[in-house]
Amino acid sequence: MPPRREGPAPVPAATRGLLIVHAAELVTLRGPWARARRGEEMRDLGIVPDGAVFVEGGRVRLVGDSRDVLRVRGDAKDVIDATGKVVLPGFVDAHTHAAFAGSRHGELAWKAEGLSYREIAARGGGILRTVRDTRAAPREALLAATRKRLDGMLRFGTTTAEVKSGYGLTTESELGILQAIDELAGVHPTGLVSTFLGAHAVPPEFEGRADAYADLVANEMVPAIASRRGARFCDVWIEDGMFTVDQARRIFASTKAHGLDAKVHADELTDMGGAALAAEVGAVSADHLLHSSEAGLRAMAERGVIGVLLPGTSLAANLPFADARRVLSAGVPVALGTDLSPGSWNESMQVVLALATHGLGMYPEEAVTAATVNAAFAVGKGKEVGSLEPGMAGDLLVLDADSVGHLGYRLGGNLVEKVIKAGRVVVDRAPLK
Repeated sequence: MPPRREGPAPVPAATRGLLIVHAAELVTLRGPWARARRGEEMRDLGIVPDGAVFVEGGRVRLVGDSRDVLRVRGDAKDVIDATGKVVLPGFVDAHTHAAFAGSRHGELAWKAEGLSYREIAARGGGILRTVRDTRAAPREALLAATRKRLDGMLRFGTTTAEVKSGYGLTTESELGILQAIDELAGVHPTGLVSTFLGAHAVPPEFEGRADAYADLVANEMVPAIASRRGARFCDVWIEDGMFTVDQARRIFASTKAHGLDAKVHADELTDMGGAALAAEVGAVSADHLLHSSEAGLRAMAERGVIGVLLPGTSLAANLPFADARRVLSAGVPVALGTDLSPGSWNESMQVVLALATHGLGMYPEEAVTAATVNAAFAVGKGKEVGSLEPGMAGDLLVLDADSVGHLGYRLGGNLVEKVIKAGRVVVDRAPLK
C-alpha cells in the first residue's frame, strides 16, 4: 500500500488567480487561535462586509474589503462577483463512515416499531449487516458507491472529510477499505482524511470473544495499517456490547506505539467512560457524547480534546440530542459531523447545521465554527483548511443567501451555489431558467 494521500490530487491549483469580490458577507473565521475554538471564541466569525478573497496557487493570498483587494489584485484571471452572496470556508465533515457497500433502508420500518439499536442488530441489521455487504462487494463496486456519496457531500459544500473504515473487521478487509479511501483521495476533489476503525464492532467469527478480537486489533491490525501508512487516526467504539474502556486502552497503547492518533466513539448510548478515556490517551476528538459525565467533559477540556457532535445520528436512531450547551459550558471545543453511514445516511453538512441550531441548542455562529475551523482541527487539518486567511487552502463556498444566518435557519434545501477547491470551481449550480 503506497503512502496515504489526503487529496485533492485531481484539482490543479489556479496559476493566475481567482478573485471573489463584493460578498455581502465574507465569513473568514480568522483569529489569533492556533487551536480549536471554545466558549465565546466560537461566536466570532470574522465577517467582512463587502468582502473579497484572492486565491492563487491553490492558497488564499489576500482577504479583506473589496476596495482594498481590488486595488492590489484587480488583474486576476478569473473574477466572481458575489454581490448579495455569502462566501465562507468549505465545510469540514469531522466524522463519516462513507466507505461501505449496500443499504439498510429496510431498518426504517423497525425503527417505526420502536426497536432499539440492539434489537435491530438482533434481527440481523446494524453494523454487522453492512460488514457482510461490504465484505462481499467487489472492489470497483465499493469505490463507485463511495465516490457517489463523496459527490453528494461536495455538492452540499463539504470540501474536506474524515472517512473511517470499520465494515471489514479483518486485517485484509480493513486494509482494503483504507486502500479504497486512499485511492479516492487521489481522484476526488474532496480532501479525505482516513481513520482506521477496526474496533467498530465484534465480528461474527469472534462472537463471545470480544477480548480476543481487541487483541487482534491491537497486535495485528494496528501494526499492519501503520506499516503501510494506511490511516492517520485509529478510532474505537466504547459502548456496552462493543468495546470496554480496558480493551480500548490496549488498542490505543498500540496506536501510540505505531504513530496513529486516537479518536473515540464515546458515551453514545450509555456513559462507559469514553470521554474520560479520550482525555487520558490524549485523543484528538471524542465523538457523540450524549451521556458523558461532567468529570469526563472537564477532563476533555483540560486536555484540549475536541467534542464532535453528530445530531443526524440522534435523528436517524431515535436518540436524544446531545446537550451542546453542557459540553460547551465544560470548556470543550465543539465540532460537527454528519456521521454519514448506512444507519444515518446524510451527505449534507447543511442538514447538520440545521439540527445543531434546532436540536443541540447551538447558536448559529457556534454551529458555523463547529462545521469549519473546529472540524478541521478535529481531523488534524486545522492549519490547512477551515478558515480564510493568507496561506490557508483556497477551499470556499458561495451561498445563495445574503447572510450566514441562513445556514441552520433554512431547512432541507441547498444554499450552495458554487464550491471552490484549491482555487478552482468544482461545483457550479446555475439558477434554473
